[in-house]
Amino acid sequence: MSHEVPIEDAGSLPGVPDAFQRLWTPHRMVYIQGENKPTDAASGSCPFCRAPGLDDAEGLIVHRGEHVYAVLNLYPYSPGHLLLCPYRHVSDYTDLTTGETVELAGMAAQAMTVLRAVSHPAGFNLGLNQGEVAGAGIAAHLHQHVVPRWLGDSNFLPVVAQTRALPQLIGQTRELLAAAWNQL
Repeated sequence: MSHEVPIEDAGSLPGVPDAFQRLWTPHRMVYIQGENKPTDAASGSCPFCRAPGLDDAEGLIVHRGEHVYAVLNLYPYSPGHLLLCPYRHVSDYTDLTTGETVELAGMAAQAMTVLRAVSHPAGFNLGLNQGEVAGAGIAAHLHQHVVPRWLGDSNFLPVVAQTRALPQLIGQTRELLAAAWNQL
């Protein structure tokens, strides 16, 4: 006896194959629901203040500098999407010290060098979103995005399904980038 359901009847049964190819991204739901976002502007609830206290693999930290560290984005736009964060809980670029500003700029250049060596992107998006209205998911702690880009990497999925297809697990990405960072 076959357990297959005719395509016309399958749409109402979860988990039963039908005419659609589905890309399930349940890890995105925690982001959509606001999990891991600080409940207030205090550093005690800030994931960017907690991450440096974890070991590198658990915290997804790729590199630690004196004033700034590089961490993989838990909800990346593309594989290797890095966030460069000052250790100090500060929300505005103008509040950075000279040392933090210099190290942030240098780390952005190093991140691009490492990403080019590991995954050969065709380009990058670099950016700081200042304030929630400007798109900062965690506005209370400044972080700079370094997003590697490839031709055709942003297809219909983000527009139609609010989903991104990522071809590599985040732990594997961290291992590759951390190893390359120390070699370059």
